[in-house]
Amino acid sequence: MRLLVLGGTEFVGRAVVTAALERGWEVTVFHRGRGRAPAGARSLHGDRTVPDGLAALAADGGSWDAVVDTWSAQPRAVLNAARLLRDRAGRYVYVSSRSVYAWPRGSLSGATEDAPLVEGAAADAEHTEYAQDKRGGELAAVETFGADGSLLVRAGLILGPHENIGRLPWWLTRIGRGGPVLAPGPRDLPLQYIDARDLAEWILGAVEQRLSGPYDLVSPSGHTTMGELLDECVRATGAAAELRWTEPQVILDAGIEPWTQLPVWTPPGTDLHDGVHRSDVSRAVAAGLVCRPVRETVADTWRWLTDIGGTAPQRPDRPVVGLAPDVEAAVLAGRQA
Repeated sequence: MRLLVLGGTEFVGRAVVTAALERGWEVTVFHRGRGRAPAGARSLHGDRTVPDGLAALAADGGSWDAVVDTWSAQPRAVLNAARLLRDRAGRYVYVSSRSVYAWPRGSLSGATEDAPLVEGAAADAEHTEYAQDKRGGELAAVETFGADGSLLVRAGLILGPHENIGRLPWWLTRIGRGGPVLAPGPRDLPLQYIDARDLAEWILGAVEQRLSGPYDLVSPSGHTTMGELLDECVRATGAAAELRWTEPQVILDAGIEPWTQLPVWTPPGTDLHDGVHRSDVSRAVAAGLVCRPVRETVADTWRWLTDIGGTAPQRPDRPVVGLAPDVEAAVLAGRQA
């Protein structure tokens, strides 16, 4: 198989490139040159945000069985790439997001790919909001490659080595420091996430099956729990950390923001939790989704984080996550933050 990955040097794109190379596929990576593509991939350089930014891709003249595009900003970039590649690729895989579903998400507990969507930005629009941009990217892919030639991968929470959002790296770094750790309860809170490597394997399998249309890509709800995730962080780091499980209302009363200040965590019984951690992914499972144990995701992420010196890369277009030490200490001491 011949695969073109637009991106491919950082997190999800890198996982796709690595998995394809391991399968013996011929892989071309189109990227800005800020990072280095995995060894074995052929690189083309260009910046999709500037005039003539696709020139190297246009001049290359290659053709591919499929294109994987992880773009997260203005839909126009997806549209331009898709139009350029329309007659040179068999399938367009757009890595979208479950953020394209409309709020409030309380109705999304157990929801499938048929749930209501946000109104997407126009396919030729400039940058707007994340959810609208991702939906606009979907529209651009479908407009160009058609419903049968486009695959919309609506990923949920993505974790694993090379994460550049900072969620699991923050927990590992915090727990690695040791001492009392504010652990947001309840321990048995069900979580949904997808390891980037499992996401990549599913995408490649979907390309081989010539799948099309939308698929939600996260683990089944309850694949792990908040307790298991943090226990594995303690195990992986080997730190002398004490998880102090704290009731959700105590955390909320302290003004702490779920999901951002305490990454991954969302309070049970809320729209946020139902929308992020309780969706029905049976369609993806039927199409071959297999999720590795949380222990493997955590341990491998800690190993990678240690290998690069302990500081995870941070995407400039995403907010920094995590809880300030003084706020954590105040809540643990029983004071308002």
